[in-house]
Amino acid sequence: MKEIAFREALREAMQEEMRRDDRVFLMGEEVAEYHGAYKVSQGMLEEFGEKRIIDTPISELGFTGVAVGAAQNGLRPIVEYMTWNFANLALDQILNTASKMLAMSGGQVGCPIVFRGPNGSAGQLGAQHSTAYEAMYANIPGLKVISVSNPYDAKGLLKSAIRDDDPIIFMESEVMYGDKGEIPEEEYLIPIGKANVSRKGKDVTIVSYNKMMKVALGAAEELAKEDISAEVIDLRTIRPLDWHTIFDSVKKTNRLVIVEEQWPFASISSEIAYRIQKEAFDYLDAPVRRITSLDAPMHYAPNLVAQYLPDVPRTVNLVKEVMYLKK
Repeated sequence: MKEIAFREALREAMQEEMRRDDRVFLMGEEVAEYHGAYKVSQGMLEEFGEKRIIDTPISELGFTGVAVGAAQNGLRPIVEYMTWNFANLALDQILNTASKMLAMSGGQVGCPIVFRGPNGSAGQLGAQHSTAYEAMYANIPGLKVISVSNPYDAKGLLKSAIRDDDPIIFMESEVMYGDKGEIPEEEYLIPIGKANVSRKGKDVTIVSYNKMMKVALGAAEELAKEDISAEVIDLRTIRPLDWHTIFDSVKKTNRLVIVEEQWPFASISSEIAYRIQKEAFDYLDAPVRRITSLDAPMHYAPNLVAQYLPDVPRTVNLVKEVMYLKK
């Protein structure tokens, strides 16, 4: 095993796949000469050249259209967005072309492409740079949605995404690019659609993904001090969702709390709560509960940011309510 940063894990995934398959290329704003806005593509221009590491104009709709066309004609593009907030400008290409092409062509034309970049809040960046979009993209048939929380998953799932024949939304986080973690020295892949039980427990199941995994695991640590054993599941893939891992855990713990950065209405937690009450109702000893961001745009002031996002103390209190332990 070796320890590397989150951004380095993403870079290794892209480098290994580009060396393996000359159809793979990277394009986006500042990915070449500037080495990427978050230095994810550091050194890749020198290795692969300007035909495979391509700086684009500040025109998300335009360069996404170029990449989608390339994917339909046999190449395997990776598109980096500086933030998923800016990818809204490219939604027509993602929603109306990439996700629908296989169906509209009767299975004749695929679109093997990875759209990747940071998603959600990143400190004090204001409302227009802080939206979490996983639920919106997960609501689009034809797309696969991946949202990773650590370097190990980032590398293994990005490699799998690049090899996949479907269009994939790959969501990272600006606040995690410097996070370090251990990965194997040898090559490895992580299957798309398989959640990970990050911490085993027996009293309550906590489900989360991306940066909110830090909240979920932090809450589990605090709960352990009070002899509450929380099992923590990292979804990793939002669509397709690994329902079986969630079901198996709820059948064991009989309680479920979901922690996510989404707005509460029509979110990932909404769908999980519905499916669990529909298909695992007899195993529940308490209502499914969730903690999300507030139902409002995220503002700039640090005190409002702190109120807006889920945190460990509120998650701990919510679990205690589910456990009927709150005084």
